[in-house]
Amino acid sequence: MGVNTAVTAVLGRVRSVLPARADYAAMARSPRRDLLAGLTVAIVALPLALGFGVSSGLGAEAGLATAVVAGALAALFGGSNLQVSGPTGAMTVVLVPIVARYGPGGVLTVGLMAGVLLIGLAVLRAGQYMRYVPAPVVEGFTLGIACVIGLQQIPNALGVEKPEGEKVLLVAWRAFGEFVAFPNWTAIGLSVGVAVVMLAGARWKPTVPFSIVAVIAATVIAQLFHLDAAAPIGALPAGLPAPSLAFLDVSAFGSLLAPAVAVAALAALESLLSATVADGMTVGQQHDPDKELFGQGVANLAAPLFGGVPATAAIARTAVNVRSGASSRLAALTHAAVLAVIVFAAAPLVSKVPLAALAGVLLATAIRMVEVGSLRAMAKATRSDAVVLVLTAAATLILDLVYAVIIGLVVAGALALKAVASQARMEQVDFRPDLPGEHSDEEHALLAEHIVAYRIDGPLFFAGAHRFLLELSEVADVKVVILRMARVTTLDATGALVLKDAVEKLNRRGIAVMTSGIRPGQRQALDAVGALELLRLEGREYATTPEAIAGARKYLEQAGLLPRTHHRPHRIRKAAR
Repeated sequence: MGVNTAVTAVLGRVRSVLPARADYAAMARSPRRDLLAGLTVAIVALPLALGFGVSSGLGAEAGLATAVVAGALAALFGGSNLQVSGPTGAMTVVLVPIVARYGPGGVLTVGLMAGVLLIGLAVLRAGQYMRYVPAPVVEGFTLGIACVIGLQQIPNALGVEKPEGEKVLLVAWRAFGEFVAFPNWTAIGLSVGVAVVMLAGARWKPTVPFSIVAVIAATVIAQLFHLDAAAPIGALPAGLPAPSLAFLDVSAFGSLLAPAVAVAALAALESLLSATVADGMTVGQQHDPDKELFGQGVANLAAPLFGGVPATAAIARTAVNVRSGASSRLAALTHAAVLAVIVFAAAPLVSKVPLAALAGVLLATAIRMVEVGSLRAMAKATRSDAVVLVLTAAATLILDLVYAVIIGLVVAGALALKAVASQARMEQVDFRPDLPGEHSDEEHALLAEHIVAYRIDGPLFFAGAHRFLLELSEVADVKVVILRMARVTTLDATGALVLKDAVEKLNRRGIAVMTSGIRPGQRQALDAVGALELLRLEGREYATTPEAIAGARKYLEQAGLLPRTHHRPHRIRKAAR
C-alpha cells in the first residue's frame, strides 16, 4: 500500500508538470499579433544565436540549432506563454571550458545530464525556491557575466586568433598583445561600428532591430570592399543534423557532473528570472515555475542531440517578445520556425557574416546587460548588499559561475544571519509592576536587592546565542534571575544549549534561574538538550512572570533572605517593613 501510494504521488507530480490543453488555448486568440512578434524576435535572435554559437567554441551552426530546437521545445513544454529560449551569454560562459577540455562530446553529455536534472527539479517542485535567491546575487551575477561576455569577444573584435587558455582575462590580455604586434583596424572598425549602431539605435528607436541592420551592413561592406581582414564565420550546413548520440562520452560522467549541475542551476535561475520579468511586463500573465523547469529540461535534452548547446530562457529576447505584443506561445514557436527557415534556405548568406560583426553584437549585448540604475540602487541600499554584489561579480569574472553563485549565496546568508542575530536583545526590566497584590515601597526595594529580571526579544539561535551567554554570565550581586521568554521568536539547539549552560553557571554561583512564558514550539529544543529538565528539577519554570516572581519570593523566604508571610499571601506583614 505504501509503495502504491508513493508511485501514485510521483505520477501525480509528473502529470502536474506536463502541458495541458489550457496552456495552448491562448494561441488561437491573437495569431496575427503573435506571428509578427515571433518574426521580430527571430530577427533580433539571429545574430545573437550566431554569436553565442561562435563564442561557445562549437561554431555558429551550434547556436542556430540551439535557437531552433530549444526555442521550439521550451515554448511547447514550458510554463510561460511569453518566454523565448535559446543560447545565451551566461550559458556560453559555462560551456567554453567544457568545449576546450572535452569537445562536442562533453557538451552533449553535459546537456543530457542537465536536462535530466532540470526535469527532476520540476518533479520535485523546486521552482518555487528559486525566488529566494537574493537580488544582489542576481545583479552581481549578471554584471560578472556581462564582463565575461565582453572579454570573450576581444579576439574576434581585434581580428586575431583566439589565444590558448580558459581564463577570459588572460585570453583577452594575450589577444590585445597580438593586436598591438599586428594591428587589424578593419576588424576593430567593424566590431565597434556594429556595437555603436546597436547602442545608439536602441536609444533612438527601441522597436527597430538594429542588430540585424548593423550585421547586414557590416557583411555588405566586407563583401563590396573585399576586406580580407574581416574573417567570415565560415560555411554553415543547409539544415539541422539528424539527432545523434555518437559524441556521447559515458566515461566522463563523473568528471562532468559538476559542470552539469552548473548548467542546470544556471538554466533554472535564468529561466525563472526571465519568466518573472515577463510577468511583470504584462497584465494577467503568470508563469508556472515547475512547468518552466520541465520545459527547459526537455529543451536541454534535445538541443545537444542536434548539434546544439545547452540553452536557457533569454531575458533580452523575452523582453522583445513582450514589447512586440506577444500574448501566447505561438510567438516563441514562430521565432524558432523563422530561424529554421533561415538555416535551411539562407545558410550560404549567413556564412559570409564577419566574425568581427558578431563580436560587435555581443559587445553591445554585454553593455546593455548592465543595468546601471539597479546596480546603483543595490550599492546604496545597504553595505551588505553592496558587498554581496561585488563579491558575486568578481567571483563570476575570476572563478566561474558555480563558485560565484555559491559564494554570493553563502555571503548573503551569513550577512543576513548577522543582521537577524543583531535583532536579538536581552535587557533588564523592572519587574515591580508584575508583583501581585499590594506592596510597599520598602518591599519593592527589598525584592529588587535580590531579584533581577531580563526580557529576551527576538531569535535565540546559533548566530547570536553566545553573545547572550556572555551578557547573562556577567550578572552579579543577586540571588534570583528571572528570564522572560515570551518574546523569543526562534530557538534552536545552539540557543537551548547556551541557555542550559548559562543556567548551570549561574546555579554554581548560587544564583537561582527562573523562566516564564516558554512557548510550546520552544520546548522541543529545550527538552532535547536537557535544559527543560534542569528548570523543572527545581520547579523554576512558570507560565507567567507574576508566577515566576512569586516563586522567586518563596525561594528567598526559604533562604532566609526575606521574612516569611503568614496571612494575605500577596501582602507583607507590617513588621517586615
